[in-house]
Amino acid sequence: MSSFDPAGMLEEVFPVALLNNYQDTLYFDLVVVTPLLSIAAFLIFALPWTLLAFFDPKPLQRFKIQQKPFQVRKYFLPNIARITINTTILIALMTLLWPLFRHINSIHLGEVPAWYIVIGQLTFFVILDDFLYYWMHRSMHQRWILKHIHGVHHRIKNTCALDGNYFHWVEFVATGLLALLPPLLVGAHLYVLYIWIIIRQFEAADGHSGYDIPYNPVKLIPCYHGAIYHDFHHAKFKGNFSGFLSYLDGWMGNTYIPSYLNYLSNRKKGIAPAEANENNR
Repeated sequence: MSSFDPAGMLEEVFPVALLNNYQDTLYFDLVVVTPLLSIAAFLIFALPWTLLAFFDPKPLQRFKIQQKPFQVRKYFLPNIARITINTTILIALMTLLWPLFRHINSIHLGEVPAWYIVIGQLTFFVILDDFLYYWMHRSMHQRWILKHIHGVHHRIKNTCALDGNYFHWVEFVATGLLALLPPLLVGAHLYVLYIWIIIRQFEAADGHSGYDIPYNPVKLIPCYHGAIYHDFHHAKFKGNFSGFLSYLDGWMGNTYIPSYLNYLSNRKKGIAPAEANENNR
């Protein structure tokens, strides 16, 4: 009776040279660890905000951007399902493409660069990714793409942090690959890529939190206005296309949502979010 030999069966079906591509240590670090780290970081950032939205405590309701119930109960399980399915699809696609991708890959496990180079690279990643995302996001509001792909994300009008990864799988994969492009361009160290992915998922969670908390330290980041910027995109649908840095909507055709600008004006006068949005209607 012959013994079962899965390795031998694989070699009969696939060329040895093809299988050898997956012996590269970067395959596991890039294709498997990176997406899993990305989702783990997102959940760490998103779940506390989502729990807050679930209980919606009365003392914090005045800081809600939209004075209407969050949609946590309706979308919590669909969120978890989409995150799980989309991450699986991303890993499967990257696995399939790895024999080609590894030949153009510049991400490495060599010497870790000096701290100031890391800071410079991360700054470049944020700026380039946001520029590219602006145009991808804006194009996704074309009728066909909006109806069949991007409309999934827009099912949620009053977002909580977990909604930051509620996507059609095509948009999920496109967003992930877009975030990978800046590190590929500079030949980043794998650990710098990991830091960047964590930052990118912080953007996704914070931008969908649904709260405009005063003295939020992340608002010290230039051109970042916190969750209010993207929240208006979900509420009003058109405009505010940037993912993180709001200046692009001013530079690329003044695509700001007018009510968002009015809201900012009210907030500068010291008006609380609830009243600022009420005055904005």
